[in-house]
Amino acid sequence: MKTLIKSLALALTLGFVTVANTFADTNPGRRAEKVATFKTGIYTTTSGKLSIALDKEKGGYVDILLKNAEGKVLYSQRMNKNESVYRTRLNLSELPDGAYQLEITNGVDTTRQTVTIATKNPQRTIEAVAINN
Repeated sequence: MKTLIKSLALALTLGFVTVANTFADTNPGRRAEKVATFKTGIYTTTSGKLSIALDKEKGGYVDILLKNAEGKVLYSQRMNKNESVYRTRLNLSELPDGAYQLEITNGVDTTRQTVTIATKNPQRTIEAVAINN
């Protein structure tokens, strides 16, 4: 009788483990199913614009974000699954001086670049001219 109870308990335990495993989350952390790898080229122009060149493989999303020092998103763009090339120039001349963060992510890998805006204040030169009589 004891062996029958032990066998029955073992069978119920195995059944429970099998059912629990079936309902287990197969994607913990909600990572993207298909992750697109990407390459970036980021540079500033002499006219104060930020050029972004991004190439990615098809099949996954890539997000491009420009944030200020407080983390507020000033610009956002999402490349869709079927896009593979993205090129843009952002006009930064209207932004106040400070540090900004350009973030490019596919949900798993993230590239962050700091963009610093520092305008030059014009120097006022005063020349003293003396006239001798």
